[in-house]
Amino acid sequence: MNILLSEDEIRVRVAQIAAEVNRDFAGRPLTVVGILTGSLVFLADLIRRIEVPLKIGLIQASSYCGETTTAGELRINDALLTDVRGRDLLLLDDILDTGHTLTRIVAHLNAKGAASLRTCVLLRKVGRQQVPFEPDYTGFSIPDKFVIGYGLDYDDDYRHLPYIGELTP
Repeated sequence: MNILLSEDEIRVRVAQIAAEVNRDFAGRPLTVVGILTGSLVFLADLIRRIEVPLKIGLIQASSYCGETTTAGELRINDALLTDVRGRDLLLLDDILDTGHTLTRIVAHLNAKGAASLRTCVLLRKVGRQQVPFEPDYTGFSIPDKFVIGYGLDYDDDYRHLPYIGELTP
């Protein structure tokens, strides 16, 4: 497997993002909302470094229908989401690919009455984005490769790896 980002590189960048979040939200309570399931490892590491008071919420988005995915069929499940009305939110996702899922979840959370909403993606695939969207915090830009590890999966495997690697046949 070709390792794109080592465990140490990820650890350093997560600490840098946390420092930015601490600066930007100094003195304000924050709700960190992780998009299941890929963001869980990133969420766990990041919140341990955030120093402002925080709550955690989880949201699930799926567009799977049989063996294909269609952005127009995105289903959002917010049963694990805390009340976000009037709260400052930080939405975490593992990867910004086309942008369809992230923009729909942003609209969904804004409609629930968030006071403010910033977005954070661990990875941004270069050349894949179909919807104009700029995350507030980005961990790494990566080439258009299928990646696994650090929460990212292939058929629900490999999420446990401490690094991000390119899945090869």
